[in-house]
Amino acid sequence: MSNLDGITFGEAMAMFTADEPGPFHEINHYTLGLAGAEMNFAIGLARLGLRSGWVSQVGEDSFGKLILQRLQEEGVDRQHVQVDSQYPTGFQLKSKVVEGDPEIQYFRKGSAASYMGPERFSEEHYLRAAHLHMTGIPLALSEHTRAYAGTVLRCMKEHGRSVSFDPNLRPALWKSEEEMIQVVNEFAIESNYVLPGISEGQILTGYGEARDIAAFYLERGVELVIVKLGAGGAYYRNASEEGYVDPYPIDQAVDTVGAGDGFAVGVVSALIEKCSIVEAVQRGNAIGSLAVQSPGDYDGYPTREQLEQFMKVQPIRQI
Repeated sequence: MSNLDGITFGEAMAMFTADEPGPFHEINHYTLGLAGAEMNFAIGLARLGLRSGWVSQVGEDSFGKLILQRLQEEGVDRQHVQVDSQYPTGFQLKSKVVEGDPEIQYFRKGSAASYMGPERFSEEHYLRAAHLHMTGIPLALSEHTRAYAGTVLRCMKEHGRSVSFDPNLRPALWKSEEEMIQVVNEFAIESNYVLPGISEGQILTGYGEARDIAAFYLERGVELVIVKLGAGGAYYRNASEEGYVDPYPIDQAVDTVGAGDGFAVGVVSALIEKCSIVEAVQRGNAIGSLAVQSPGDYDGYPTREQLEQFMKVQPIRQI
């Protein structure tokens, strides 16, 4: 019997965010936080009151302790986060921006998470969950994490669990674009729900329009495709219905990092709760909107009460 609503896995890193705009080498003061797409997702689910689990490896160091402490504070199940005494926890630098996309420099090569292979897989633990959320990042980190991802996906599919997949492309981590496209699509077409951004979809499928991107995956067995369109909202399509859902208006885009993960939180949480597709996309748009209006990767993710209040006062429409 499942006792987690959703589970995910991946790398989390310590994050040093500059306290003022400017190039990294000229910044004297940074604020310590955390980063990691899958961790963002797990925290977002937990804030909505769902039972959320995250699996990874961290180093036996202060950064690893920070990650474990923050997960506990957020109510995320961390039972199968391994502490590795040989390899460190990765970290990153993030610039401060007034608006738009920040600059990020990664220091993650050889991290503890990159050595998480199939030998660390626990079928019993994963089968506690009703749903698996994946991103394309572990596929790029190392051969170890790619093999681990394949093991997890096969297990969950064989046991009838639903799977969502966010490509979350990181071209710099791949040997070539061709390899990235091939491997990411191999995992995407095995998932129930695929959630690419429009530019990611163009790279992965070769098509420029959201409807064609969705068709590419539907023809290969995916049940539902939702294409993120940024300021244009989102497009959804399955075998029987399709449409566009407007975004929620924002006052100012403070920090775009984490918005896509927040969108996934909204969509997947709603689908877990058996909401309609339109309701799921609306929730995804709402959390994405809240995310970009806050600094930090997941700072703007709402509680259930905050989400309901935001969605109540903001006008929405399907187009």
